[in-house]
Amino acid sequence: MKRLRWYDYITINLYWLGLNIRNTSVGSVFTPYLIALFVPEGERNSALGFISTAGLMIAMLVQPAAGLLSDRSTSRFGRRRPFILVGSLFDIVFLAMIALSGNFAMLLVATLLIQFSANVSHGPLQGLIPDLVPPEQRGRASAVKAVMELIPIVLVGFTIAQLVGAGKLGWAVFAAGAVIFVVMLLTMLFVREEPLKEKPSVSFKIPMLRVLGMLAGIALGALAGLAGGGVVGGLIGLATWPFAGKATALAVMVGIGGVAAMVVAVAAGVWSGALATLGQDARRHASFTWWVVNRLFFLAAATSFQGFLPFFLMYAFGMSAEEAASANGTLMMVIGLLIIASALGSGWLSDRFGKRSISFWSGIIAALGAGLTLLTIWVPQMVMLYIAGILIGLGTGFFMTSNWALGADLVPAEEAGRYLGVSNLAGAGAGMIGRGIGGPVADYLNGYLPGLGYFVIFFAYAVLFVMSAVSLQWVKKEAV
Repeated sequence: MKRLRWYDYITINLYWLGLNIRNTSVGSVFTPYLIALFVPEGERNSALGFISTAGLMIAMLVQPAAGLLSDRSTSRFGRRRPFILVGSLFDIVFLAMIALSGNFAMLLVATLLIQFSANVSHGPLQGLIPDLVPPEQRGRASAVKAVMELIPIVLVGFTIAQLVGAGKLGWAVFAAGAVIFVVMLLTMLFVREEPLKEKPSVSFKIPMLRVLGMLAGIALGALAGLAGGGVVGGLIGLATWPFAGKATALAVMVGIGGVAAMVVAVAAGVWSGALATLGQDARRHASFTWWVVNRLFFLAAATSFQGFLPFFLMYAFGMSAEEAASANGTLMMVIGLLIIASALGSGWLSDRFGKRSISFWSGIIAALGAGLTLLTIWVPQMVMLYIAGILIGLGTGFFMTSNWALGADLVPAEEAGRYLGVSNLAGAGAGMIGRGIGGPVADYLNGYLPGLGYFVIFFAYAVLFVMSAVSLQWVKKEAV
C-alpha cells in the first residue's frame, strides 16, 4: 500500500462531497418542496414520512449489497470505481426525473430510483479508504472525509436551496447533477485502484442475511413502538374521554402514543436488529448495543427536524413553498456552520472531558434547541428559530465526532467491520422512526387543532434528544 501524498486525501474523499450534496438536496430541499406543490396541506407530513421510509428501506438493502459485490469485483478499472461511475450516471437521469415530476406518484418513483442508484455508488465508496490508505494515515483520511460530509449542509443551503427559493428548480437540479458528474469524473481520473486478480471466497449470502436481519429488526422495532405507543396513548385517551369528549381523547391518544411509539421503536428496533445480526454477542457487549440505541435516539430527532421544517415554516410564518425553501436553506447554512465548528472542537473536548460526557451534553444542548422550537409555534419569531438552530447545530457537531469515537472504543478490534455494520441501524432507522411515525402524527393533530401536530412532534424530538443522553448510563465503559 503506497504512502499517500497530501492531495490524495482529497481525491480519495472527493466523491463524498458530491454524494452528500445530492443526498441533502434531494432529502431536505427537492422532496419537501415538491410535496408542498403536489400534496394537500393536511397530508404533507405523512407523504414525507412515507417517501422517506420507503427510500431508506431501499438504501438499507442496496448499499451493503453493492459494497459486497464491489468486494468481489475483478474489473480492470478497480473494485469500487465502476460502481461509482454507474451509480452516478443513473443519479443524473433520476435527478432529471425528479425535476420533471408532475405529481406525487412520479416524485415517489423518481425518489425511490435515485435511492437505488445513489446507494450503488455509496456502498462501494466506503471501501476506498480501507483499500487505498495505509493504516497509519487513515486518521487524516477519515478527517478529510468528515469535512466532505459536513460542508454540503452549508453549500446546499447557500446555493441549491436558494435557487429553489427563487423558483428555479430546474437549475437547482442541474447544479446537483453537475456536481455529481464532476466529482465522479475526478474520482475516475485521479483515484488509482489495483484490479482484484481473483474473487474472494467469502460468502455473499451470509452478510446479506445479516442485513436482512437488521432490516427485520427495525421493522419489529417499529411494530413494537406502534403497539407500545398505542397501549400508552390508548389508556390515557380512555381516561380523558369522559371529561373532554371523543375528539380530544383521540388527539391525546395520538399525541402521547406517537411520542411513546418513537421511544419504544428506537430501543426495540436496535435490540432486535442487533440480536438478529450479532446473536448473543449483542448481550455480551451490551455497552455497544446501547451505544447504537443512543445514536439512533439522537439521529432520529436531528434528521427529522430538517425534513419537516419547510412545512412548519409555511404553517407558522405563512410562507409559500419557494419562500420556505429559501428560509430553510438559510437555516441549513447556520446549522451547518455550527456543526462544522463544534465538530472540529469536539475532538479536543472529548480528549479533555471524555467521549461519553460530550455525547451526553450533546443530547441536552440539542434538546434545549428542540424545546425552543415549541415556542415558535405559538409565537412565530425567526430569531427564536435561529437560536434553536444554533443549539441543535452545536449539539449535533459535538455528537457526531465524540459519539463515533466512543463507538470505535466499544468495538472488538478483531471484528470491527461486523460490529460497526450494526451501527447502520442508526442511520437507516433514523428517518423511518422520526419521519415515518412523526409525519402521520403531525397531520392528524394539525387537523384537530392547527399547529398542535408540529408542537407534538417537536416535543417528541426533544424527548428523543434527552433519551439519547439518558441511554448513555448503560454504556458502562469505553472499551470492550
